[in-house]
Formats: sequence, C-alpha cells, structure tokens
Amino acid sequence: MEKRVRVRFAPSPTGGLHMGGVRTALFNYLFAKRHGGDFILRIEDTDQTRFVEGAEEYIVSALKWCGIEPNEGVGFGDGPHKPYRQSERKELGIYKKYADKLIASGHAYYAFDTSEELDAMRKRLEAAKMVSPQYNAVTRQNMRNSLTLPEDEVKKLLESGEKYVVRLKVPRNEEIRFNDIIRGWVTVNSAQVDDKVLLKSDGMPTYHLAHIVDDIEMEISHAVRGEEWLPSAPAHILIYKYLGLENEMPKLAHLPLILNPDGNGKISKREARFPVFPLSWKDPREATPYIGYKESGYYPEAFVNVLALLGWNPGNNEELFTVEELSKIFEFERVHKSGAKFDPEKAKWFNQQYLRKKSDEELSEAFKPILKEKGFERDAAFMIEFCKLVKEKVQFVHEFWDHGKYIFIAPDAYDEKVMTKKWNPQNKELVTKALDCFKGITDWKTQVIHDTFEALVKEVGKIDMQLLRVLITGVAGGPQLFDMLALMGKDEVINRMNTALSKL
Repeated sequence: MEKRVRVRFAPSPTGGLHMGGVRTALFNYLFAKRHGGDFILRIEDTDQTRFVEGAEEYIVSALKWCGIEPNEGVGFGDGPHKPYRQSERKELGIYKKYADKLIASGHAYYAFDTSEELDAMRKRLEAAKMVSPQYNAVTRQNMRNSLTLPEDEVKKLLESGEKYVVRLKVPRNEEIRFNDIIRGWVTVNSAQVDDKVLLKSDGMPTYHLAHIVDDIEMEISHAVRGEEWLPSAPAHILIYKYLGLENEMPKLAHLPLILNPDGNGKISKREARFPVFPLSWKDPREATPYIGYKESGYYPEAFVNVLALLGWNPGNNEELFTVEELSKIFEFERVHKSGAKFDPEKAKWFNQQYLRKKSDEELSEAFKPILKEKGFERDAAFMIEFCKLVKEKVQFVHEFWDHGKYIFIAPDAYDEKVMTKKWNPQNKELVTKALDCFKGITDWKTQVIHDTFEALVKEVGKIDMQLLRVLITGVAGGPQLFDMLALMGKDEVINRMNTALSKL
C-alpha cells in the first residue's frame, strides 16, 4: 500500500523567514496538495542559544500572507503528533529514547571532551595540514569518550554528572548511498563524514537526531529541504540504518540554492537591491530593519509565482500560475539540480501582471490611502477612472502617484526638451485656438472632446498633441490624452492652459 503523502516545513526560530525558506515551504505545500496529503509546520528549536524572540510568530504570519497554510502544526492546529516544537518534544523524552537505542547497539557513544580539548584537537589537525579537521573514526581514538575510556570510568563520569554529548559512531571506510528525488543516486565515503553530535550536553537533541526522530514519529513520507543539508545526508542515512528504520525513512529531496542576480553566490539577507523577506523583519539583535515584499508593494500571488519558478519549470513556456494551478502540476522531477538565479526585474514584471488582473475598483481602494497621504481625496468614480488610465504604466500600486500625480497637481515646469523643440508662435496660436474650442464644449466627455478637437484640426491644420499634453500636465508622456482631459474636468484643463499661455 502506498504511503500517504505527509511533508513538513521545519524552520528554526533563529531569525526571519527569508525567501529561500518560503520556497521550501511552497514546494512542500504544492506536493502535498497535488497528492491529497498533509503539510505540517514544525519548529526546530533545538539550538536555544540562537533563539530569536518573535521569529516563530513571524514564520506563521509569513506563511499566512503567502497563502501557504499547513493543515497541521504550530499556529495552524493540532494533529495526532503534537507537540510540534522540538523543545516541547524533548521534555517528553522522545529523543533520548532513540539516542539510548543507538548507544546500546554500539552505533553511538558518550563524548566527555571539554571545549578546550576540542580546540586543541582542531589545532593539532590544522598543524598537520588536515583540510577539514573533524571528530571522526580516526581522531576519536585520541579523545575522551566511551570508546577510549575504561567502562568503569565511563560509568563513574555518568553517575557523577560529568557533562557529555552523544556522538554518532561513523564507520571508518564505508560507502554510503542514497537516492535523492532531485539528484538521483548520491554516493559518499564515510571517511568524509564526521561523528555528528546527536544529543548536546544540555540534553537537547541536535538537528541530526531530532529531525529524524520527528519524521519517523510524524510519519513523514518526503523530507524536502535546502541543498545546504546535502553534506549531512550521509550521516542521516546511517542513523536511519542503525535505528533499523531504513524502510520507514522518508524519501529525500534537496532543493537547489536561490542565487543572487549575478549568479555568484546564494542570496544574502543583507541584499540591498531587493527584498529578501516576505514581510518586513526587525531582528532584535541588529540595528537594521529589513523591508519585506508585502511592504514593498508586492502581491502575495506574485511573490509565490516568482518563487515557484526558481528551480522548477512546468515543462512549457507558461509563467503565470495561481497556487491552485501549481498544485495540479507540481512534481519534484521537474526541479533542477543547479542553483536558480533570482531576477528582481522579473519579479517586478510578475507583480505588474497580477496588478493588471485586479479590477479598477480594487486598485482604487488600494490607492486611496496613498492619495490621502499626499493630501488629496476624490470620489469613487474619479478614482476608478484614474486607475483605469494609469495602471498599464505601473508595476506597484504605490507607483500610481508617480505616474499620475500631474492629474492632481498643476505643473510649475514644462518638459524642457519638448518646449525647446516645439514652442513657437505658430504652435502657440494653434494651442490658443484649441483652448477657445475647449471652452465651448458643454458636454465634457472623452468622445465629445475628441470629436471637437478633430473638427478643429480639419479647420486650422495639425495641432501638436504632445505639446498640448505638456502645457496641461508638464510631462511629455502619459495615458490617452482625451481620456485624461475628461477625467481632469473642463475647468481644470482650461485653467492650466490659461496659466501655461500666460507664463510662456
């Protein structure tokens, strides 16, 4: 019988959830939805020294804003495998039970080394030109642990409360193989794997033990995580093997890195060219706050769409997908092995596409508070028409102001390039005739303005429309001229033209 799909997103509350973490959550979510399975949020807070106040709440809020909501876990409801914080699960004795089993079978051991002894060991190895000083099958023979100390001494140390950690006993020269859904078969020699700490001196499990225990206990079918965990995977395979759980272990998938736009490294949270966090984040340990995608004006749908295509492709040239559409076609077999370069300009393009899908009513409601901040208010009909005129030019709602403020504010300067090229007595006379023509219009609507202007052109000759636009707005480009004039209103247009003609 096929195992029910159960996946988990298991971040550590050591800071804000960045876009790489959101993509991991997204791929888990899509896979679970595709297969009618479960998506769990688990908090891996085994490293209490790096715990950051507010980080857990931020993770939950970020997932909710993105619309990537687990059906079980911290902040989303209990299931049969609660609690979902590892610190709480540790109190139940779950992890120690598994660590004790590994010790009893000879696959893990107690290590009593002090920090000074560990530092001395590393310095010796560095002096011997070891590429990567490790606590492993060779070096452990010269350290203070239950493999080198007499049994009675080990017993005394344990009974006296001597601090210790529990380490995995990695074999000296053994081939470790595992099949990754994305990368295929991976083979590593155990000589490259160190004796991972499984239980720390405070009794808290490390990630290496805790995530395995939790994945087994929570019946996780697929463990999906970032590429940075690939070097640790061989040790994890050994733990499953030594616990006799090889047949129950989840299938592994290691996602490629999200690279910066230059492609020369993974995206840093300190990236200044674009947001890295879904929501604005202020680390209490740092002075600098980080602005989020939400606060930068991105729609969650656009943000999620961008992330979905970072390292995955649908097999065709389509780019715009709702989460629902993604969940019907997503598979890990289409996830790339190599890193995916993030293009901030493409991200803006995605937001523009989703903005254009919004109704003019929605856009006007979103822009209304921004306009009010600028000191202006207009009725609903005006706002809807304004958004309809300007929306094709913008990528974000906050850009409505920059692309259309001249509709609210009369110009105090006029496009220099246009004026230098086109302002002459002949054109001034033609513009004056256009002004007189506009004054005679009683039904100030787009089509009437257009027809009246066209009739005037037939009578007096071509009137430069760009020049006319500059005299009314101060700028050389913008939305369709007659639609804009109709929106601005007859009195405003005539006043602006009078002002321009008197100034120039």
